[in-house]
Amino acid sequence: MSSLHIFKKDILKKLRQRQQTVRRVEPVRVMVLGFAAVILIGALLLMLPISTRSGEGADFITALFTATSATCVTGLVVEDTYLFWSPFGCTVIILLIQTGGLGFMTMAAAFSLLLRRRISMRERLLMGTSLNMDSLSGMVRLVRRVIFGTFLFEGMGALILSVRFMRDYGFLGGIARGVFHSISSFCNAGFDLFGDRMEFGSLIPYAGDFVITITVCLLIVLGGLGFFVWSDIYSARDNGRLHTQTKIVLRVTLLLIVLGTVVFFIAEYNNPATIGNENVFHKFLSSLFQSVTTRTAGYAQMDQASMTGVSKALSVALMFIGGSPGSTAGGVKTVTMAVLLMTAFQALRGNYQTTVNGKSISYKLVVDALSVFVFGIFFVSMGTFMVAAFDSVSLSEALYECTSAFGTVGLTLGITPSLSVPSQLVLIGLMFLGRVGIITIGMAAMMRGRKEAKIKYPEARVMIG
Repeated sequence: MSSLHIFKKDILKKLRQRQQTVRRVEPVRVMVLGFAAVILIGALLLMLPISTRSGEGADFITALFTATSATCVTGLVVEDTYLFWSPFGCTVIILLIQTGGLGFMTMAAAFSLLLRRRISMRERLLMGTSLNMDSLSGMVRLVRRVIFGTFLFEGMGALILSVRFMRDYGFLGGIARGVFHSISSFCNAGFDLFGDRMEFGSLIPYAGDFVITITVCLLIVLGGLGFFVWSDIYSARDNGRLHTQTKIVLRVTLLLIVLGTVVFFIAEYNNPATIGNENVFHKFLSSLFQSVTTRTAGYAQMDQASMTGVSKALSVALMFIGGSPGSTAGGVKTVTMAVLLMTAFQALRGNYQTTVNGKSISYKLVVDALSVFVFGIFFVSMGTFMVAAFDSVSLSEALYECTSAFGTVGLTLGITPSLSVPSQLVLIGLMFLGRVGIITIGMAAMMRGRKEAKIKYPEARVMIG
């Protein structure tokens, strides 16, 4: 074989590898830029005079912060949603929440399906990236289920909440609030329209209300499970089998909800500033709500700043973990934590293969989980130090705020409206990271996909622990 032939073959091989890399990275880059574009458009719309009640329009930072919080389904606000934004502004916010919760590509696919237009392979790649799916098999079917399930759950939630809110706000006011809070709850956004009852009060005016509490909790949990989990549970009707990820998600979700409810109930039981003066049933409902909402929803039924140290610490931990992959939630995700904990326990037993339900978790997935966790800790820590330095707030307050932003939660100790512009920009960055994903942004920035190392180095012996 001539050297020229070998050279041509090598060039063709490199070109094919380059094309594969571009195909892998392009959907990721489009998703990152797409989210940024949606945020920018939302911010420009919120700057219009028609978007505010005063008719003067919002400044760019306030509009950008609100648009980022809505698109990244967080819920942190620098202005009370009901008191500051007009009906037009609130409509923009809820559209941003729906777009951010489902992903803009899923929304685009919904219009394509309604128009009976064929979805191209490129669009399927983009939807797969948006839904955090590795395989394109059954992508259109999954998107149909996502769209149908979303509007089914949001519709049922809106109906129940509308009927309840009609008692306080009349027919039209009840429907408007029912629809708004159903979408906000399912998308784990945490925006509310109760500023007329209590400024920045979230759902505190309805603490202990059984219908609202349970309905919002169910919407939050359903939105935080992940689209793949819904589809898998639906498919299990026929084959009777659940995917390994579905089993992990359901077990971890149930464990975190139960554990959080018990700890919050005990920690706040005698705290008069939160639930100490309420009856036992009210205490249980509020504890359950706090356990669920810290998993990236952001609604509050008790004053976060008045909670005990134990409750604040647990809230930070739950906010950091967040929801499940491919859902409307943020954080490092439940599966990430489950994989890391399983790996750690296996290592303690001298087994360096991570297994669950008779199946092994690949080394690459373990490394990815570790990368997400470590970079999550890093960015939250850096944000905490920066906010504490910019505004001279305590580290604990800054940590709560930054973890809430990164986990796209929206819970606050009450300092968000008073933060300076630099601190607001830090929170904007953390919200974007938490929603779009650390690995996703990293891949888009580096413009390359994963590849196996071509050089194997000799092992180095270092001490651990």
